[in-house]
Amino acid sequence: MLALAKKLRQAGVLGLNERNADYISRLNPRRLFPRVDNKVLTKELALAAGMAVPELYGVINNQGEVRSFPDIVSDRDSFVVKPAQGSGGDGILVVTGRSQRRRDSYRLSSGVLMSGAEIEHHISNIVSGQYSLSGNPDTALIEYCVRFDPVFAEVSHQGVPDIRVIVYRGYPIMAMVRLPTRASDGKANLHQGAVGTGVDMSIGQTLTGVLNNDIVDEHPDTGALISGLQIPQWDFILQSSARGYEVTGLGYLGVDMVIDIEQGLEGSVPQAQSVGADRVIGRVVGAFHQPNLPST
Repeated sequence: MLALAKKLRQAGVLGLNERNADYISRLNPRRLFPRVDNKVLTKELALAAGMAVPELYGVINNQGEVRSFPDIVSDRDSFVVKPAQGSGGDGILVVTGRSQRRRDSYRLSSGVLMSGAEIEHHISNIVSGQYSLSGNPDTALIEYCVRFDPVFAEVSHQGVPDIRVIVYRGYPIMAMVRLPTRASDGKANLHQGAVGTGVDMSIGQTLTGVLNNDIVDEHPDTGALISGLQIPQWDFILQSSARGYEVTGLGYLGVDMVIDIEQGLEGSVPQAQSVGADRVIGRVVGAFHQPNLPST
C-alpha cells in the first residue's frame, strides 16, 4: 500500500486527504462557504459580476409559498426545480415538457409524467430541508432548463452533461466532462453512475473516462466513443471559470459549466468575454462549487 501511494505521488496524483488539508482547508476561508453552498447567493454573485447563469423564474422560501408553483410556471413548458443548498444532484427535478391533454401534468427528463400536486409535494420536501446539506429548512429554486449543445447528444442519456473545471487561485488546472447515464437517471453526477471523462486542457478535447471504478472509452447506454470530442467555446469556458476565483474568493473551487445552444449570448456576456462573442454559438452558464470535504 505504501509503495502504491509513493508511486501515485511520483506520478503527480493528489490524494483526497492532502487535497482536503492542503488545498480546500487552507485556501477556502470558512466564512466564504455560503457563497457556494447556497445557490441563490451564488447566482446573485454571478449576476452582479455580469456572468451568464440560468434565468431564475421563482423562489419558494416556505411552505406557504408552495401553492405559488403553478403561477411561477404558468407560461413555461420546461424548467428545473432544485434545492438552494442541495448536493450530489439530490432533489433536482428536470421538467422538459407538459402533457398535451393536461397542462398540470409535467414530463420529466426521464420521460415519466408527474402531476402538479406531486411536484408541489416535492417542493414542500425541499423547503422542509430533506435535501439540504445541513438538514435545515431550505429554499426551492425554479429556473430555466438548459438545452445542451448537440456535440454531446450521442454520449448522454436524457439529462444535461456539464463541464467541471477545477480552479486553483484563479487558474484552471484540470477539467472533466460529466455525462449522464441511465444508471444516474439522467443526472451528471458521478456518485449516481454518470461517466466522468478527462479533458486535454490545452485544446479542450475529451479523453477516456471513468465509470464507477472502471476506465471506459464509450458511453454505456449509447455505445458512442467518449474520447476525441471537441468542447465548444473552450477558451471562453476557461476564462469564465477563472473568474470564479474573483467572484467567490475561494482559492480552490470547481466551476460547473453547461453549454446552452438556444439562448445565445445576447445580454449575458461577461464583460471580459465580450470580444469575439458574436462568433460564439450558444451560451455558457456557470455555477460555482466547493469540492466536498468528508463528513466528520
